[in-house]
Amino acid sequence: MTDSEQLTERSYGGLLVDKHVEYIKNLDKRHDEIEYWMSEHLRISGIYWGLVSLHLLGKQDALDRQGVIEYVLKCQNSDGGFGGHTGHDSHLLYTMSAVQILVMCDALDKVSAASIISYVVGLQDPVTGDVSGDSWGEKDTRFAFISLAILSFFDAVDRINVEGVVSYVRRSMNYDGGFGSGPGGESHSAQIFTCLAALAIAGRLDLVDRERLSRWLSERQLKSGGLNGRPQKLEDVCYSWWVLSSLQILGRVHWIERHRLCEFILSAQDADVGGIADRPGDVADVYHTCFGIAGLSLAGFDKYPLVEVDPVYCMPVSVIKKAGLRSWVDRLPESWKD
Repeated sequence: MTDSEQLTERSYGGLLVDKHVEYIKNLDKRHDEIEYWMSEHLRISGIYWGLVSLHLLGKQDALDRQGVIEYVLKCQNSDGGFGGHTGHDSHLLYTMSAVQILVMCDALDKVSAASIISYVVGLQDPVTGDVSGDSWGEKDTRFAFISLAILSFFDAVDRINVEGVVSYVRRSMNYDGGFGSGPGGESHSAQIFTCLAALAIAGRLDLVDRERLSRWLSERQLKSGGLNGRPQKLEDVCYSWWVLSSLQILGRVHWIERHRLCEFILSAQDADVGGIADRPGDVADVYHTCFGIAGLSLAGFDKYPLVEVDPVYCMPVSVIKKAGLRSWVDRLPESWKD
């Protein structure tokens, strides 16, 4: 490590900000690497993860804004949805990433709201209320959240059967207070986030067993300081987001040892090329870089002025406030406001 790299590390309390910025800027220049082509279907989500990382680091101008907007627009299909890359079929996951990118780039007016709303609404089962990820019919609690989140950006949540979505989420709740990928599914930290976020947007967090769920989530911290997704699994940097975002919504972030979590996240950084891996010693990727930095923001890392992240939308709070989407905070159950 050079003297300048050591200075950067000391200056930011161990967070390699400059390295991470360069890592993200160079992601689209690695056409000679097989990983680049293997992840083609995730390209639009990769941009979202990178842009969130840069926003939280206060370095959002590091990417070419106009170039990003033009690329995203090319990923929209005739059905109103977006694919993971140009020429790919539409999917709710990638439509969410596209909308989030455009919101962060202040360019949501570049797309037809009506076409996106129609695409999202068309994926809900009119009988059961659950939502599919695409035209092939895969159902998952992720899509319950994503449908509400996308529509909220267009002030169009009432265009979908919200009670149907809430019912599906409620049926996915387990005895331990957690949520699975659907009714009968095992509780999992990532699915818990999607269900809590969906209920937050719908204004129905009153359905949650706050004490039981908070306890289950706080038990995800291991000796390393890292968090896992469910019992008997390894820790993983991405759960710094999935677990902490849920605890933030529940008002219980203080139930874990945040300083130890920050140390774990920092230990998974690549000191040579930047980026954060799932755990120390593994290869860094933009997915874990995003959720590692978001986890640091939620944990209150104070060695660098990270931008505050919204626990429902995984975007800067300032951006969400500008979009008028922080109403979920005002609709918390009265018993939670302690």
